[in-house]
Amino acid sequence: MRLIVNGCAGRMGRTLIKLIDEQDGVTLAGGLETADSAALGEDLGVLAGGEKLGLSASDDALTLMSQADGVIDFTTPAASVELAALAAQARLVHIIGTTGFDADQEAQIAAAARHARIVKSGNMSLGVNMLAGLVRQAAAQLGDAWDIEIVDMHHRHKVDAPSGTALLLGAAAAQGRGVDLDDAKESGRDGIGAPRAAGAIGFAALRGGSVVGDHEVILAGENEQIRLAHRAEDRDIFARGALKAALWAQDQSEGLYSMQQVLGL
Repeated sequence: MRLIVNGCAGRMGRTLIKLIDEQDGVTLAGGLETADSAALGEDLGVLAGGEKLGLSASDDALTLMSQADGVIDFTTPAASVELAALAAQARLVHIIGTTGFDADQEAQIAAAARHARIVKSGNMSLGVNMLAGLVRQAAAQLGDAWDIEIVDMHHRHKVDAPSGTALLLGAAAAQGRGVDLDDAKESGRDGIGAPRAAGAIGFAALRGGSVVGDHEVILAGENEQIRLAHRAEDRDIFARGALKAALWAQDQSEGLYSMQQVLGL
């Protein structure tokens, strides 16, 4: 499967280049960067800290996509929406690990999925998606008598909060309770306000250092707590999940899929 890496000069992009070069069943078709990127023209292997691969970072998405089967994308919401439209035109697989989309951008991606095979997830790792299943089950069994709080910590450079992973876990909790996350979500508490709303799903976002990603779901009842947690120790776990999603999506019909479906959860 010929794959393009969007955002090839970024942390996830470099990780993906390295893993694609090592994994059977996939090959690197190219790397995309923005028109103002200092990485344009650089060899992708060198960007990833290895030997030259004979492929250079480019900003010509249309040309690269005409020579590929899929694109993996951990960039920005605006860039991912634009790329989804191009993937739909080219009938490609589009794996989206980007987070921070607004409602209109979500709708645009859903529209693109009518003509592309898109796998979109707030987190591509097996462990987090297993955690989401446990959270869904716990929320369904325990009910509103237990308060749910979700804590996420990431490196200092992360710009969206709560993280996509935290929102994925919150959505799992809301699904377990049979409610809409938008109606139950409570975050950004500060100062003196009303007591915690019954049935709320709370979020707290911590940022600092080089933390890849720590997430904890706290279910707090009267005189007892359940804490479900996941710690990401290396970006490889997200890249490997994205590659698994790409290979899985290659055999699917057009549509918008989640990592839960990819992993059979």
